[in-house]
Order: sequence, then structure tokens, then C-alpha cells
Amino acid sequence: MGFSTVPCNEFVDVLASKAPVPGGGGASALVGAVGTALGNMVGSLTVGKKKYADVEEEMYSLKEKATKLQEELLRLVERDAEVFEPLSKAYGMPRATEEEKAEKARVMEIVLKDACSVPMEIMEKCCEAIELLEVFAEKGSTLAISDAGVGAAMCKAALLGASLNVYINTKSMKNREYAEELNAKCDAMLEKYPPMADRVFESVLGRLK
Repeated sequence: MGFSTVPCNEFVDVLASKAPVPGGGGASALVGAVGTALGNMVGSLTVGKKKYADVEEEMYSLKEKATKLQEELLRLVERDAEVFEPLSKAYGMPRATEEEKAEKARVMEIVLKDACSVPMEIMEKCCEAIELLEVFAEKGSTLAISDAGVGAAMCKAALLGASLNVYINTKSMKNREYAEELNAKCDAMLEKYPPMADRVFESVLGRLK
């Protein structure tokens, strides 16, 4: 099932069901794509306007980057579902004998690593999007700055959401050195980018009130 191409109501219905996918990771990727698109919208409403001629070239560059991020985040909606299925199967593997326990442990390490890779990528894309939104909010059309603020709030939510999908999987890893390495990368992103998104939001809010 192509979760990034189904109607919105269908995606939400499946999300609300007991189906294992999509889940929080896929939802975070989708929210990140929507937030990025809102920044792109600001750029679209800025280019071609005499008032913003001095930033037009920069806006086109930002829009190109935003479009690529949107596409990548939508792809990650699908990838998140793909990597979760093997993980859900691994959790159900038998462990009655020592051989079965060892095989389950071996498979779990592989699928946990894969299951972490997608939300990590979602986080990285959301960080890039927040950086773009900061510029869209600062230099884009004042008629559309509210959209930049909404986009920043959504990308922050997507970033935080994806981080939980990393942490829940690193918690189960036996290779603690690798798990802590991933946790440290997440921690660094969460230290820098949610405050940046908040600053964008507060800046927009201050200009609107």
C-alpha cells in the first residue's frame, strides 16, 4: 500500500486502526513533508513580486531545496512502513530453545538497526526543513509569513515524533555502543532544532500580533 499516495481520509483511517503501519514514524514523515511544503508555499508567493526582487534568486534556491525535501519525506512515509514489518515479525519469533533465543537476538539486532535508520533520516530532513523555514519566514512575503510559522511548528512536531521512534528502538538494542551513538545524534538534533523552530514561530507570532 502506498501510504504517501492514498487519500488523506484513508491514511488517517488506517493510522487510527490496529494495523501496524503506518505509525508514528510515517505520520512524522508526512507532517514534516506538509510543514516543508508550507515554507515552499511562502517562496511561491514571494517570487515574481517586484517588492521581493532582491531575494528572488535566493527564494528559487530555497524552493528547489524544499521541493526535494518534500519528496524525500514522502518517500520516508513508505520506507518507515517497509522497515517496521520485519521488526514486528522479529518480535514474534519463537524463543523456546537456546538456539531460537540466539537466532531471535541476531535477527532483532539487524531489524532494530534498520528500524532506527528511517526515523533518523526523518529527523535529519526535518532539521534541514527548519533551517529553510527560518529564511522563508525572514525574507518571504509578509502576506504568507503565517504559513512559515505553521510550517516551523509542524516540522518541530515531526522532528520530536521521529526521535521517539529512534529512542524506542535503541532501548531494545544489545549493542549499547551503537545505540548510544544514535541517541547522541538524536540528542544533538533535539538540542539545536526545536529551539530554532520555536524562534521562527515566535518571530512570526510577534509580527502578526
